[in-house]
Amino acid sequence: MRIITIATILSFFIVSCEGMSQPNIVFILADDLGYGELGSYGQEKIKTPHLDRLAKEGLRLTQHYTGAPVCAPARCVLLTGKNLAHSEIRGNKEIRPIGQQPLSSEALTIAEVFKKRGYKTGAFGKWGLGAPGTSGDPNNQGFDYFFGYNCQRNAHSYYPEYLQKNQERIQINKNPIPGHLRKLKGIIKGSDYRSETYAPDLILAESLNFIDKHKNSPFFLYLPFVEPHMAMQSPQEIIDRYPKEWDDVALGGKGPYNGKKGYLPHDRPRAAYAAMISDLDDHVGAVLSRLKKLGLDQNTIIIFTSDNGPTWNGLGGADPKFFNSTSGLRGYKGSCYEGGLRIPCIVKWPNVIKPGQVSNAATYFPDWFPTLSTIANASLPKNNKLDGIDMLSLFKGGELTTRNSPMIWDFYEYGGIAAVRDGDWKIIRRNLRRKNAENMNWELYNIANDPEEKKDLAASHSNIVKRLEKAWLKTRTINENFRIPFVDGKKEL
Repeated sequence: MRIITIATILSFFIVSCEGMSQPNIVFILADDLGYGELGSYGQEKIKTPHLDRLAKEGLRLTQHYTGAPVCAPARCVLLTGKNLAHSEIRGNKEIRPIGQQPLSSEALTIAEVFKKRGYKTGAFGKWGLGAPGTSGDPNNQGFDYFFGYNCQRNAHSYYPEYLQKNQERIQINKNPIPGHLRKLKGIIKGSDYRSETYAPDLILAESLNFIDKHKNSPFFLYLPFVEPHMAMQSPQEIIDRYPKEWDDVALGGKGPYNGKKGYLPHDRPRAAYAAMISDLDDHVGAVLSRLKKLGLDQNTIIIFTSDNGPTWNGLGGADPKFFNSTSGLRGYKGSCYEGGLRIPCIVKWPNVIKPGQVSNAATYFPDWFPTLSTIANASLPKNNKLDGIDMLSLFKGGELTTRNSPMIWDFYEYGGIAAVRDGDWKIIRRNLRRKNAENMNWELYNIANDPEEKKDLAASHSNIVKRLEKAWLKTRTINENFRIPFVDGKKEL
């Protein structure tokens, strides 16, 4: 059975529903960007003018969810349209010496669909779905061109030894900086952890070249940028946009970060973190500017979102509490609470989406597949079990299509976590891989009344818990690479 991904849908994108010529698709995916880390989502400290303008010109979704709370499985769900309960990749499984668990040759991605319909397809940034030469290689998953970090581990450094250009390894730094180091003594300076070539700038340049090269033909441009994932190696010019008081102990600031909780040390960790997000914003602005310069902006759909919630407090020097990175939502990256799953999402589609729109409808990564396939007039393969719904009516200012099945997460890592949301109700069960898994209970929250997930209602609404649990188990398939023994093969718990 072929697995369909976003790239596949876009391949069928011949004529938009509004009668325009084949629109270009630009899908920008930030890395570990929190729900509350953009100005348009309430951020008060970090400057994101380009993304805030994008929100004013398009649609801002306030209840959009990732497909998984960490990198690789989120990308798998995005590109294949399958939720975690029956996706190929359900956690960050590392493969040595390079890469992560690869997508199979049976996987069908959005890029493959677009490519079959005449689209030029390019991916620039972090891949994480299979090493070069494997079935998961982006060139084997529908992308004509790839440039960036194939392996997620390499992406922990912004000054790596090399980046991948299709099948070729391109050295970019003779003196690479590893992404992890502790400095428990001596003076800490962020400038000590920079080298010759800043990888995000190269990735941006390659993506702009792709736009220039294919300006006269429809293209699908997938931009899984690496910011603001740790380690903090932000350009000094951007760091200097932010107050020194944030990190100066004498002025009430946090003080330097020594690397003790992972990644690289930094003398100005709060400013450096904010700078990574501003750097991301600048890169998005460069893409928008190039599209406008070439006269492509009116016939291009731009989607901006994140792969999961923000880095948790302290890791790599992060301070999500200071920045209110989740806007008060519970949990961070790796969690299936709202803070780990709910992400910013902005969609701009000139002549279809009216400027300044906001929607509170609950949507998630699997929805992109049927949405884009509808826009493209794509015929979906038979027997392909898609999990999302068509968002086109929402883009046009109407109501969201009714879901036939709940939104589901089946996460292998962090002890094993399952979560299901149906309407306003959401259940969560943790530690499914632990020895005492049978003793763990479901939690139940009403997200409309309690978005911070403070009041567990499971005891008083056991019927809702049971119904959502059955929906999860009905969808769930056994994946030999991500087994959860306590759950595998069971019809009910």
